[in-house]
Amino acid sequence: MNILITGIHGFVGSNLVAALCEHHTLYGLDIIFPEKKGVVRTFSWGDIETTSFPMQCLPRFDAIIHLAGKAHDTKNQSAAQVYFDINTGLTRKIFDFFLESDARKFIFFSSVKAVADSVVGDVLREDVLPTPVGPYGESKIAAEDYIKEHFVLSDTFSVNKGKTFSFKEENVRYSDKRVYILRPCMIHGPGNKGNLNLLYNVVKKGIPWPLGDFENKRSFTSIDNLCYVVEGLLTKDVANGIYHMGDDEALSTNELIALMCEAMGKEPHIWKMNRKMMEGCAGLGTLLHLPLNTERLRKLTENYVVSNEKIKSALGIDRMPVRAADGIMKTIRSFTTGSTE
Repeated sequence: MNILITGIHGFVGSNLVAALCEHHTLYGLDIIFPEKKGVVRTFSWGDIETTSFPMQCLPRFDAIIHLAGKAHDTKNQSAAQVYFDINTGLTRKIFDFFLESDARKFIFFSSVKAVADSVVGDVLREDVLPTPVGPYGESKIAAEDYIKEHFVLSDTFSVNKGKTFSFKEENVRYSDKRVYILRPCMIHGPGNKGNLNLLYNVVKKGIPWPLGDFENKRSFTSIDNLCYVVEGLLTKDVANGIYHMGDDEALSTNELIALMCEAMGKEPHIWKMNRKMMEGCAGLGTLLHLPLNTERLRKLTENYVVSNEKIKSALGIDRMPVRAADGIMKTIRSFTTGSTE
């Protein structure tokens, strides 16, 4: 297949290139254009402007993977409009290009944060009512909405802006195309710890973890599992739709610390400080504007479990190839050995 990948020089893009280049011909679309092993050529965003149509000057693509976007700024220093300009604006541009092109498959990398900053109930599934918090999640769901306004993902019906469209009415001229919105939870892999960085630094410095009395569970996405799923979406006959992505097993913070310590050859220091006492300290921290406050404690100890049952069913598999614990170990060991393999 000829595959165009936006944001090809990022962490996920680089791993997809390594995973796909042996069996597919890859092209990039990015704001930088250095040569990349496994990539025939990287185009600029100007190359897909409508003014550049007809598209005979570009290769004929079989699939487009849209990764380009602005990641969540945990320090909240980015202006809100920047997220919409990039995460929503670029999605509109590349999706319009896809609809006018010969490409048959489109994979959009959204995020679970597009629908839920916190999980209500035991597990987050695809049928959740979107309630994003902040410009990152809001810009991602706006991008999803644009796709759904121009392509009906369901094979029954879709409701957009108060109007109901039948599948035959709306999708008849795109009947040979497939569109997938992928919502991964926290992605990590060799060379990129993702949001594990704070916990990693605590463990690396030997600082005791005082929140061992909280038994929370969180889902993660190993980059190896993510690449496996993308390959499946490209090569198998999978129905249009929204798919959540995560490893099979959710892990507690205590389990994460134990895995990190094992990878670094350290003894875990987990203190099970009284839960009520820690909640009281966090409440005091809120009043005194201290680092540990009620909101931070909630984030550190909340459950965020994401179901991957729909994507596994669509791909016809029972399990992801990489266990969550093995993926975490591989990621952490890459920082202790310097390897990104």
